[in-house]
Order: sequence, then structure tokens, then C-alpha cells
Amino acid sequence: MASKIAPNGVSALASNGFADRESEPVIATVAALADASAAIDPAMIDAAARAWSANTKRAFLSDLGLWGDWCRANRVRASDADGKLVAKWVRALGGLETECRLRTPIRKRAPATIARYLVHVGMAYRMAGLTDPTAAPLVKLELKAMRRARGTRQRQAKGIRYKGDIADLDGPPTGVCLAHLLKACRRDWLGLRDAALLRVAYDTACRRSELVAIEIDHIEAGEGGAGVLFIPSSKTDAEREGAYAYLSLATMQAIRAWKKATDIRSGPLLRRVEVHFDGSVSRVGNRPLHPNSITLIYRRMVRAAHARGLLGEMSEQRLERWVSDISSHSIRVGVAQDNFAAGEGLPAIMQAYRWRDPATVMRYGARLAAQSGASARLAKRLSST
Repeated sequence: MASKIAPNGVSALASNGFADRESEPVIATVAALADASAAIDPAMIDAAARAWSANTKRAFLSDLGLWGDWCRANRVRASDADGKLVAKWVRALGGLETECRLRTPIRKRAPATIARYLVHVGMAYRMAGLTDPTAAPLVKLELKAMRRARGTRQRQAKGIRYKGDIADLDGPPTGVCLAHLLKACRRDWLGLRDAALLRVAYDTACRRSELVAIEIDHIEAGEGGAGVLFIPSSKTDAEREGAYAYLSLATMQAIRAWKKATDIRSGPLLRRVEVHFDGSVSRVGNRPLHPNSITLIYRRMVRAAHARGLLGEMSEQRLERWVSDISSHSIRVGVAQDNFAAGEGLPAIMQAYRWRDPATVMRYGARLAAQSGASARLAKRLSST
């Protein structure tokens, strides 16, 4: 959605008072959507551009880009789109309609993702002073119909628990678990970095954006060799109040080993380790890891553990299923499951790991609850009589 030219030959940005803000993509995108005569609200757009986080901006621009592709494929100007076109988009995204050919075939999206698209598209139209086509009753009914047809359960990352999928936390580790991934860590700089990453991720349940933002100065030593991590901001802390997370003795030791081996004294804690073609370590960079690399590291560690025979009898097919189900959220999911298995209550888990939505935490522990909840305990009690 590049900036368009109004009938009077003036760009939409200039005609709406944004000539000096062309470098701000949110402003440029909304201004390009607006008609020359639209009652655009410069203050609202400017405030949104300053208030939104980088992730929110990226999602907003990405979603508007997809909507723009859909409008062009249907040969409709975005400013002229109506509820029928949006409803058709919902059906296509849900895999219920595929007759419109795009340059890139449309990929089926989850209901929650489609709902997010509609929120951002509708917001853009309102900011541009246009009638919001996503608010049409037909769109709401199509979204509801798609949810009934597809279901609303979200795909969840595979949880990586400390000792795996076990009922007795004192038992030995089994399968894909943090303990086995730590054993699979190499003895060079790459392995030291991986061990520090795995342990910090488990202790703190940090999201990927929080992990890569950790600075040396954010870590403080505590009593008995344990430590505390200060998290300046997060996805659910837009106002940057900050939060603290516990770091165990083993995690602090892993951090010290990584820092000592690479002589890191300040700046990012978790950095890229470059390797040669033969796999040997080349150098340690100065910049933090990219957020997208967290998933790749977890998947590489699972493969490494499998190659060393730490995962037991696991076929290549099952390994590939495991790897495809892993994401940067896997350890965060595993932490929640381990806490439920340890008998911790929901409020304590949410406070310790900075969750705001109880439904999310309960979803992470749903499968575990089925195995060890009230019905499971009653069945075991009755079977023993």
C-alpha cells in the first residue's frame, strides 16, 4: 500500500498533513489507504505510531499488506472495499474458498489469526476516516461460521519440561526434555552459550524477545549463589515497569562459564556464535541473538540429543514431528506444565512467570491436568479398592 496521489496531484501524505512523516510506515500505510476527502485524524494516527510496540507495528503492517494483496487480486481499490469482499477473504483464509488466484497461493490461517487480521484492517479504515468494512454483519457471521467449521483451539507448541513427560518429578528424565538437551550441549563456546540459554529460559520462562534483550547488567547475584534477572520490558509490559525473575545456582554457574570463556563483560548476554563449515567455532559476535534464532537453537539441540542417543528409542519420523512442533515458546510451556505437576497454584505460577491471562496458563496445563486431575485421582482411588 504505497502512498497514492490524490486527484489534485498532491500525495495522500501531504494532503493529510503528514509530509514530514513519510518515514513512519504506520502513518504512510494509513494515509495511502485514505481518500483525499476522508476525515482522517492525524493526531490519532500519530499517537498510534508512537504508542505501539515494534511487534504491534510489524503485525499491523503485515496484516494490511495481506489485505492489500487480496484487494488487488480481486481488482478492488482498498478504499472501496465492502463487507462482501472481507467475508470472501475470511472464507479464503479459513480454507473454505480458493477460487481467487493470488501471486502467492493463500495459506490457511488459524481462526485467532484471522480475527487479528480483521482487527488491524478495521482499525486502519477507522484511522483513515473510512467506513470499516470489517464491521459488516456478514463478516461477523462468516467469522463465526468459520470458527464452527474449523474449531477455535489454537495450535500449541510442544512443551519442553525439565525431565520430560513424567508424573513423578523425582523420577529419571525421559524423552525430549531440558535435562537431555543440556547433556547434548557441546564443550566449546557454542555449547556454553546454548547451556546458558536453556537454563535462563527455563528459570525465567522468558519469551524470545525477552531472552535476546538480556544484558549483562540485568543479572544480579543473590544469596547462596542464586541470582535475579531484571526484565526491563516485555510483551505484556508496554509501559516498561519492569519485572524480576529468579535464576538458580546452576543457571548462574552456566552464565559465569559462558562469560569467562568468551570474556564477555558487558552488553548482550546471549550472542551469535559463528562456526566454520566443519562445525568448529569461529568467533563470538557482539550483537544479541535474533529472536527467530531461539526456535532454531531449540530444534538443533533436540536433533543433537537424538544423535547422542539421549532420547531413547525414537524413530526419525517421530523426531521430525517433535522438531516441527517445537517453537521458542516450548520451554515456557514446559515450565507451566512442571509447575502444575509440582502442585503450584495458578496465581503463584502467573506471578512468578509474569502471565497476565489465566486462560493461556490453563491451556498449557490442560493435557497434564487430564492425566493428574480430579478424575484421574478418583479413578486410581477406586481401582485400588
